[in-house]
Order: sequence, then C-alpha cells, then structure tokens
Amino acid sequence: MPESFLLVRPDLKDALAAGRPVVALESTLIAHGLPRPLNLDTALALEAVVRDHDALPATIGIVDGRIKVGLEVGELERFAQGENIAKVSRRDLATVVAQGGSGATTVAATMLCARLAGIRVFATGGIGGVHRSVQTTLDISADLTELGRTAVTVVCAGAKSILDLPKTLEVLETHGVPVLGFGTDSFPAFYVRDSGLPVDTRVESAREVAQIVRVRTELGLQGGMVVAVPVPQAQALGEKLVEGWIAQASSEARVKGVSGKALTPFLLGRIAQLSEGRALETNVTLVKNNARVAAEIAAALSFEVE
Repeated sequence: MPESFLLVRPDLKDALAAGRPVVALESTLIAHGLPRPLNLDTALALEAVVRDHDALPATIGIVDGRIKVGLEVGELERFAQGENIAKVSRRDLATVVAQGGSGATTVAATMLCARLAGIRVFATGGIGGVHRSVQTTLDISADLTELGRTAVTVVCAGAKSILDLPKTLEVLETHGVPVLGFGTDSFPAFYVRDSGLPVDTRVESAREVAQIVRVRTELGLQGGMVVAVPVPQAQALGEKLVEGWIAQASSEARVKGVSGKALTPFLLGRIAQLSEGRALETNVTLVKNNARVAAEIAAALSFEVE
C-alpha cells in the first residue's frame, strides 16, 4: 500500500521488519470511549504497559487523510480533545481517507489497519457484537464480520455487557472465529468475569495462544481469533448490579431515540454515571490488563518467528 494512504511510524516499521513484537491499540477509546482527561491518561498508560512487557505499542488512527500506525503523543492529545475526529469502522475508512479527514478507528477498522501494517496482535477493551434489540434494529457490530475475515488476534475482556452475548457467540461461530478463554472456561462479559457462557477452548499461557496462531497460519485459515481475558477479580462488578444499570440506560436510550453508532457510547457513558465511576474504573483496569496479555502474546509470536 502506498505511503500516501498508510504511514507506519519508523520505529514500528523497523520492528515489524525484524519480527519484533508489536501490539496494535485502537483510538476510538481515546476519542469517543472515555471522558477527558482520563482518555489521554489511559492511552499513555496502555502504551506504557505494552512497553513494560517487551513489545512496542502502535496506537492506530486516521490523521489528515492518512492511516497512521503509531500515533505520536501530540496526535494522541489531539484525539483526546475529540474535535473533528470521526468514529471510523471499515465502511468509513476509504471515505475519511479520501476526504482528508481524521478519525478514531473502532475494533473493526483497527484490525484492518493492523493487518495492512503486518501487526498480528491487537488489544482492546471489549469487542462489539449483537445488540439486544437486534430483532427490530438488525444491529450487529462490524467487529464480528471483521474477525471472520482479518487475521488478527484480538485480546479483549469478552464482549461488552450491554450486548446479547449468546447471539454474539453464535455469530462468531458462524464466521469460524475461535474464542479462547485466557485462564477461564467462561466467556467474560466486560465488567463481569463470568457470563455463564462457555468459550471454545481454555488456554493458560501466551505461548499456547501463539502456537494456535502459528498453526492457523500454516493451515491457511482466514480470519482472526478472540482471546477473552476476565477483568481482574478486585475490579470485577456483579452481574445483577450491572444488569440493573444496563436496563436503566437502555430505557433512557429508547426514550431519547439514541441508536446506531451513538448507542454504545451513550450506554457506556450512562453506566459510568449510574455506577458513580465504578464501571469506568473497571473499564480502564480491564483494558490495561488486556494490553499486558497482548504484549505477552506478541512476544511469544516473535519467539516463534525466531
């Protein structure tokens, strides 16, 4: 791909060429997912976590019409301000680039851009999925489709609690996406450690994940893989408590007519308010934990290359 469209920061380009570990990070969390100034603090903390575990962080976004793999600090600050920063999924990517715009990449778009740059591991908070109102809205996140066709391993705390998790897992199965539980037999539900739904396979180490990635590559299997990591116990929230917040936030969204792209940020924002900040604290904790696990997996994959 020409550099007029895709710009990989030089240190990351050198690392990728040498087979050293790199972890992709999304920018929607910065521009649309967390309030200021927590968003910038968290973005910098995530990059520090990845570095502390022997990998290089690559926060991805679109800057003035170019896909930038490895945002600079000044660009992170600009995204944290959130002004004129679009929310970009796969369908929006070419349009924003062609029009010279700037945008924060969702899970789907970050996966796609990471793959274009040659990055195999991506850390996020929770993937999108099938919304609970799917019978009337047909709202299914593009994250699930992207996982079915883009060979990037996504480390997450499962799917966001606001979603229909059984249907989300069914769609992942339909697309042939393996769901690995990192030290767990149960699919995590973002704020909640245990959704009561089983994962496909339990794994105990980054080396085990790397081995599965390597075999999938050698078999020529398309698509990505989910590595689901439960939020650390100390910051986990109770299922009944979270469901109460979700019910109230969802009711308010219906009254206000919030839907589409705006729905997830609205629900997460209201849950943060209803929980008096507890959900926000859990969100930051789990994404840092996911960044740590992703760095370990990237390092293990690098070892396999060597």
